[in-house]
Amino acid sequence: MLIFTDDCLTGIEEIDNEHKKLFKLINDAYVDLNDKTIDKQIACIELLRNLKNYASTHFEHEEAYMKQINDPELPHQQKAHEAFKAKINNIHLTGLSDENLTKTASDLLDYMSRWLFSHVISSDTLIGKTKTPFTFTDDYLVGVDFIDNEHRRLFEIMSQANNLINDETLFDKYDSIIEIIEELREYTEFHFADEERFMLKIGYPNLDKQEVAHALFVSRLNEINLDNIDDNQDDYLNDLLSFLLNWLSNHIKRMDKKIGEYYLTNHKNK
Repeated sequence: MLIFTDDCLTGIEEIDNEHKKLFKLINDAYVDLNDKTIDKQIACIELLRNLKNYASTHFEHEEAYMKQINDPELPHQQKAHEAFKAKINNIHLTGLSDENLTKTASDLLDYMSRWLFSHVISSDTLIGKTKTPFTFTDDYLVGVDFIDNEHRRLFEIMSQANNLINDETLFDKYDSIIEIIEELREYTEFHFADEERFMLKIGYPNLDKQEVAHALFVSRLNEINLDNIDDNQDDYLNDLLSFLLNWLSNHIKRMDKKIGEYYLTNHKNK
């Protein structure tokens, strides 16, 4: 099931509302798919039609907005949208047995869930914004020393990854990519655990929301398939880096800063 957290917000009301509607449509489709009281053939075909139509409408609105503000990321977005629509249009449900129909529809929903969450975090949150730099600036300071230091270290790891991508002296980067991905996984999980222990200690009221956001991100990291990156290393690492950088930037500014505010108001100097 998809959960729309603050990390998914673009700050553009129409786009955010349409993203929420897409999340709901996918979640409702999962429910219908597991409802044994309804006709699977009708339900699956209807849910696919509704999702295709709404996604297409949303992409049109999003691209129109980006065109209006002359967003330089528009070509990238259009390419991603077309790839998504091509994938969906190649799925055919008519003529399948109930068993195959359910499996095909379930696989499709899983694909749409992963794609939508990743796309919103790594691409849509950039709409109307300058690309986030790799430098850890004062804009990211939460006001809790160990959290700020750990965030700073995550930015350093991402900077190392960026340098690796642009190092043309390295012919085969496979081993280095493996090491960077593992370091990101390990340090991200360490940081989340550290942060959650601190929130529990100070009685932070939104710990549950933070745990959900952290779990969603860790699950995305755990989906990375290292076996498929050898032939297209730069693109793979670029996509991974883009996702991590934009998620972390939004998460710190929209959620983690609230930890510092709560700590400063209720605990510091007391």
